Amino acid sequence: MTIFNSVPAQAAAEAPAVPASGRSIPAVLGADLEVPVKGGRLVSYANLDYAASAPCLEPVSAAVAAALPAYSSVHRGAGYASQLTTARYEQARHTVRAFVGARPDDAVIFTRNTTDATNLLAGCLPEGTTVVVFDSEHHASLLPWERSVRLAPPAFPGEAVRAADEALAGIEGPKLLVVTAASNVTGELWPIAALAHIAHRHGARILVDAAQLVPHRRLNLTALDLDYVAFSGHKLYAPFGAGVLVGRRDWLAAGEPYLKGGGAVRSVGETTEWHDDPEPRHEAGTPNVLGAIALAAACDALTATGWTELVREEERLIARLRTGLASIDGVRELSLWGEDHPRVGIVSFVVDGYSAREVAETLSGEYGIGVRDGKFCAHPFVRHLLGALERRSSAGESEANDGRSGRDHDHDGGCEDGTASAVRASIGISSTQEHVDRLIEALRDLVSR
Repeated sequence: MTIFNSVPAQAAAEAPAVPASGRSIPAVLGADLEVPVKGGRLVSYANLDYAASAPCLEPVSAAVAAALPAYSSVHRGAGYASQLTTARYEQARHTVRAFVGARPDDAVIFTRNTTDATNLLAGCLPEGTTVVVFDSEHHASLLPWERSVRLAPPAFPGEAVRAADEALAGIEGPKLLVVTAASNVTGELWPIAALAHIAHRHGARILVDAAQLVPHRRLNLTALDLDYVAFSGHKLYAPFGAGVLVGRRDWLAAGEPYLKGGGAVRSVGETTEWHDDPEPRHEAGTPNVLGAIALAAACDALTATGWTELVREEERLIARLRTGLASIDGVRELSLWGEDHPRVGIVSFVVDGYSAREVAETLSGEYGIGVRDGKFCAHPFVRHLLGALERRSSAGESEANDGRSGRDHDHDGGCEDGTASAVRASIGISSTQEHVDRLIEALRDLVSR
């Protein structure tokens, strides 16, 4: 089954035209950053932490800089600057709608990030809704729900579909299936088209966490028949504090306003009349206008570049990285569905005899390489993967790694529980072959000490 499809005709018409000579991959700010390493020397920074936050694209920075001189309040302002800023903000909404191939009547609500978007939807679910979610999800997808059924990480993609089918079949009343499009731990792509089909067969809706997908692959909400999609600007080369929830209007229009205040209301008196349009209804107060403009600029830049070259370069680098890791004794990759399953540019691994924090600190302090260590706000999933990895290991390897859990700590933005962790390397625009080779050689050196 095809997971990704072309943008539909209407969305394509809304997207900016691709310049005849403008198909080169855009640059990012900080690509020439130099960082200090042991001994006091400076080296070029090898940023392999894109899955946490991607750097800012130069076109995104330029769009924000262009908007700043006329920055003003949005909506209801009569002044020229206010009208211009309002137009830019609403154009950003149209750009995002086109970028994900949304239906013409889908709501596009700007939020802070994917977590914020998911929590917004959680507050709009019809009373009595049951949420079905896999334990392989990010905490943002696991935690917001009042009533949920959690499924074990599936052994293969078909099992994910079967497990969702069985769970949804046993639920009465409103129901929502929540699933990632690409794992933030392993990068593996999930069968979201098949899962959407199963959800709809049971009268359920589906929310797709696309935070790790949209920086790497085209997403078409309409062709995949998804009900809701959420993603973050800071992972899409637009680190200005904006995210988005895109999807069907009815639940959002009926749900309690996410924030109660100016802009969300039609009138206030003895009673309050809330907007029935979900976009203003859930965007009370002054919105993050520059964040929305930045997010739209990133969507424009990636669309103008075209996905073929972006995907080709990413697949070349991630294959080189995974081949290099596999060649090092004592370095073991985490995977749910095996080494041949399609994925985006994310790899998590452990190094025998070293905690994840020790590996990350050594890579940074001695080699100028930035990676992430921890459980990546996906504690149940990482513990599952580490357990499976140990079960596949020989008794001798298991004994050698027992010390890791006693010394290791999770340092993933406060997502900490003191148990064993992993190292995650993730690539994106401006990642180079030299960055990949430097990581492989650094790990080779580390395990030989």
